[in-house]
Amino acid sequence: MANRSHRNSGLRAMNAMNTAGEKHSSKAAVGAELPTNTRHVVGVGDCLTTLAAIPDNSIQLIICDPPYNIQLADWDSHSNYIDWAKDWLSEAERVLAPTGNIAIFGGLQYQGEAGSGDLLSLISYMRQNSKMLLANLIIWNYPNGMSAQRFFANRHEEVAWFAKSKKYFFDLDAVREPYDEETKKVYMKDKRLNPESVEKGRNPTNVWRMPRLNGNSKERVGHPTQKPAVVIERLVRALSYPGSTVLDFFAGSGVTTRVAIQEGRNSISFDADPIFDEYLTKQLELVSASDLLKTIPKFEIIKGMEHVARLVEIDVKVPQIAEAEQPA
Repeated sequence: MANRSHRNSGLRAMNAMNTAGEKHSSKAAVGAELPTNTRHVVGVGDCLTTLAAIPDNSIQLIICDPPYNIQLADWDSHSNYIDWAKDWLSEAERVLAPTGNIAIFGGLQYQGEAGSGDLLSLISYMRQNSKMLLANLIIWNYPNGMSAQRFFANRHEEVAWFAKSKKYFFDLDAVREPYDEETKKVYMKDKRLNPESVEKGRNPTNVWRMPRLNGNSKERVGHPTQKPAVVIERLVRALSYPGSTVLDFFAGSGVTTRVAIQEGRNSISFDADPIFDEYLTKQLELVSASDLLKTIPKFEIIKGMEHVARLVEIDVKVPQIAEAEQPA
């Protein structure tokens, strides 16, 4: 049987560019140096108010962990989830740069609990009403979770990655997983494999095996659904570049701000719950303690919605990325 990749126009195009020494979307603008200083606008505010303050085409990456409509609090209860979500989805598309991406957390397990409050509904709506491209559905697989008697116990959550256009930015090299030495030696002998790629490591695939935060984790700041920094780090490293701006308008625990600081990105983080200030303070205390061997740029925390537009006026060299070939 013939190799299916031989009929894949996307792979053929990328192989041709590699042979010619040219860069495609997964390699362009990779390797940029960290800025010497980053700025981070934070505050308490509604998602639509935050988005309204942001100019068009100015955000590289949106990290989005919206309420799931499981009706455990006032902010997590909507009679028509899609009617509520479509406004911020439209605004998110407006503010993303042509190279931009949005990563939306969710769970299909909530499908029967609150009507239309699951990620599947959001994906379906976007594929029918948005020009953005569904680049990947990422499965975050974790070993720890609650038990169940009437169904298989859930051990994963989904992350839908949508790209603003075919010119989306993606840095695979920033998130490759290194091979162990024995595996690397075997692969280096395989003439079918690119030695440079083997040296860099494997593609982590769209199944990420990363534990959730347990109750005793040092990362815990008090937020009930706090995401681990390692999950946010992989998204930030792969879908944005140093000096670009990351937006989180459901900022929750404040972890996006911390990761942006550590990864040399600027950020905008707002949440409607006033306790966000408390969570953010705890996150900032973790910045220097998280990795003492890593160089972290100096950073400035700026509070208040009125500073949002000023942040994205920073002169950042936007990568010129050719349109990514989509698999046939």
